[in-house]
Amino acid sequence: MKILVIDAQGGGMGRQLVTSMKKEFPQAEVGAVGTNSLAASNMLKAGADYAATGENAVVVGCRRADVIVGPVGIVIADSMHGEITPVMAAAVGQSGAKKLLIPMNQCNNVIVGVKNTSMSYMIEAVTEQLREYVKGYVF
Repeated sequence: MKILVIDAQGGGMGRQLVTSMKKEFPQAEVGAVGTNSLAASNMLKAGADYAATGENAVVVGCRRADVIVGPVGIVIADSMHGEITPVMAAAVGQSGAKKLLIPMNQCNNVIVGVKNTSMSYMIEAVTEQLREYVKGYVF
């Protein structure tokens, strides 16, 4: 299974996601794509099997992934303070991969009905969803 974690800005959420994914699914390939080098570097330090940076890395990574994990902004063009390009958002949205998107009420994108919860709770919720998704998956 190929899990792709996408993050922007400082990569803090991505770092936590990579740590959780590697711990829970050590046999999975966990890749990281940052919209900038700081985000990519932080996810690589957290244990990603590989990391890349930029628009083309998102496009290629989305074609190869079985699962894409990241903040909901990765499917919204110009979100995350402009770091998500329209091409990136389209690549994520059009990918055939299962998408586990974390609701973040930031950058003028508000997900109505979703309470602000702790990051650790959200990371655990993503991990639980992925556990359900991989039941029966042969690594």
